[in-house]
Amino acid sequence: MTTTRRGTEGTPRVGGSDGSGHDGGRHDSRTHDGQANDAGGRRRGDGRVTGETDMAPPAGGTDRDATVPERTPDGRYLVIAGRRWRASDPGIPEKLRVELVEELMAARRLVRTEPTAARPRVQDAKVALGERGEEWWSPTDAGRRVRLGAAIRALLRHRGGTTICPSEAARVVGGDDWRGLMPMTRDVAAELAADGVLGVQQKGLDVDPATVTGPVRLAPRDLAPRS
Repeated sequence: MTTTRRGTEGTPRVGGSDGSGHDGGRHDSRTHDGQANDAGGRRRGDGRVTGETDMAPPAGGTDRDATVPERTPDGRYLVIAGRRWRASDPGIPEKLRVELVEELMAARRLVRTEPTAARPRVQDAKVALGERGEEWWSPTDAGRRVRLGAAIRALLRHRGGTTICPSEAARVVGGDDWRGLMPMTRDVAAELAADGVLGVQQKGLDVDPATVTGPVRLAPRDLAPRS
């Protein structure tokens, strides 16, 4: 028997807590035995499946490993079992998309045992991917700032203690137009540094983001969820 690898990508209910206001339902993840788990880790047997993120083949995989869902003509939503779920932003570079999906999957595996730590990680990864929060096809400056912060945190967590370049978060949010987002990205990074989430470094040394010039790296500090 051939096993089909499936996965997740739901959007919250209209008026959900993240304010995305999109149709959809509960955030589910498909298990290999064909049943589904909701965000709290409880097993579901109703056959529902949501999304694109987990359906994408893993790094080094092939399209034969994944079920390709139907999309709406504008490419903004997946259609699964007659329901629409927001697709991830197609402008994210593939390498960074893979990292964000891996971070999302790692976080989801912890939802049952460490829900307090896991759920903000799931949220950051999905916001960075464009699957939650403001629609990636009609961004505003406020929405970009939120998504940049989520992308920075998600990438830092995924890298496991190593630094990231601010341009990587800008590429996640801006795609080919990432250079225009660099001033905003550095500003968001400075706010996160002020909150103790990360450190801004140059040549391995901490620097003041308000005065430093030239290339910098972002180093993880306290990435624990804020209450």
